[in-house]
Amino acid sequence: MSKEKRTTPKRKCIKCGRAMKQQFIGLKHCKCGMSWKKDIGYFERTPDMVFALERRVVKKSKNSIKTKQVPIIRHSDK
Repeated sequence: MSKEKRTTPKRKCIKCGRAMKQQFIGLKHCKCGMSWKKDIGYFERTPDMVFALERRVVKKSKNSIKTKQVPIIRHSDK
């Protein structure tokens, strides 16, 4: 019999205790409606929230420009 290693998740939901799934780097979601983002921490999702990746210029040198994709939260106007 082989023993399977079970790793503990880095983020657990504070509402229901389940492991959170990663949507983007730095943004995780749970089925119950809780989310976690690096800069703001835990928050409750609302139906008007739209999660997207935005390209931002991080580093400029003489001959190269480095861009990074950063997760952002937009609110739709319906």
